[in-house]
Amino acid sequence: MECSHRFHPHTDDFRDPFARDRDRIIHSGSFRKLEYKTQVFLNHEGDFFRTRLTHSIEVAQIARSIASSLNLNESLAEAIALAHDLGHTPFGHIGGDKLDECLKKDGYANGFEHNFQSFRVVSLLEKRYKNFDGLNLTFATLEGLLKHSYPYKKSFLPKWIEETFLLCKHPSIEAMIVDRADEIAYISHDIDDGVNSGLILFEDLQESSLARRILEEVHKEGIEKEEKEMFRYRFSSHLINYLVYALLDYSKERIPNHDGILCATLPAESPMIIGFEKELEKEIKILKKILFQKLYMHHKIVRKMFSGAQAIKGLYDALMQEPKLLSTFYYKQLERRPKHRVVADFIASMSDRYAFDLYNELYGTA
Repeated sequence: MECSHRFHPHTDDFRDPFARDRDRIIHSGSFRKLEYKTQVFLNHEGDFFRTRLTHSIEVAQIARSIASSLNLNESLAEAIALAHDLGHTPFGHIGGDKLDECLKKDGYANGFEHNFQSFRVVSLLEKRYKNFDGLNLTFATLEGLLKHSYPYKKSFLPKWIEETFLLCKHPSIEAMIVDRADEIAYISHDIDDGVNSGLILFEDLQESSLARRILEEVHKEGIEKEEKEMFRYRFSSHLINYLVYALLDYSKERIPNHDGILCATLPAESPMIIGFEKELEKEIKILKKILFQKLYMHHKIVRKMFSGAQAIKGLYDALMQEPKLLSTFYYKQLERRPKHRVVADFIASMSDRYAFDLYNELYGTA
């Protein structure tokens, strides 16, 4: 199937097909809701901290730069990046894990998976056209949302998706770029937010040889830790630049010669084209492990995420018991879809703030 193929009739205009995808994503309601969805810190904890929206914008900027440098399709990378987190629930990964747990406990083996939910948001749940559901995005953008970097074989996927998107194959190289841009973005901005919050210190990162090299670069500029805001900014800037240049050096010779976008053509057994040298991959894993132990498992973060998970469970139980609590749009979906899936879609669509407000309205506490 052509990478620019759409599944519903459309009229071409002055834009590249993937630029149209990007614009449709930006103007969707689901994209706007990302402003009030947790990245690490709950949205109401401060105006500075990243949200799913600012994270998606940062990923898009890094992905665009990499795609441009490798002479790949910048608009496709940007579209996938901007939409890659549309399927996330409130309260970050812990919210998705709790919703998955609730569904499976009730006997719904398919559970909840945010990659597939992002695909469902843009292909089913957004309603912008009278005659069909979804945003009518191109094959390549949808493939990138489903697979990210790797073949995506999941037992819960409908047969038509497996056959259409050739899930046994790698996605486009642009999708692989987004996957690594996502990693670069969240490592750098989680350090920035973590230090700014006071939950971690740059000293906590000293076990990482990668972090030590970046700290040395900041010190070479004559910037001291007392200059807190500038120090954080320069650290993030150096870290992003270091990782992007390392990725470009590793990847540029591995990209096959081709005239267009490669969708569902690279076999699963072929090595990853986009990435880092083995030693740097190890260093990145060590830095991520430090962040997990020192920041993501910090008791202040864990307490907030626990309260969010309890809100997800409470909302799920209430909505399953009384579907009339659903919004009008989702209540109408009950005519076409199973109740558990409609309830999960409604909860996944919520912002942190809306989820807590509805939970408090129903139960009185959060």
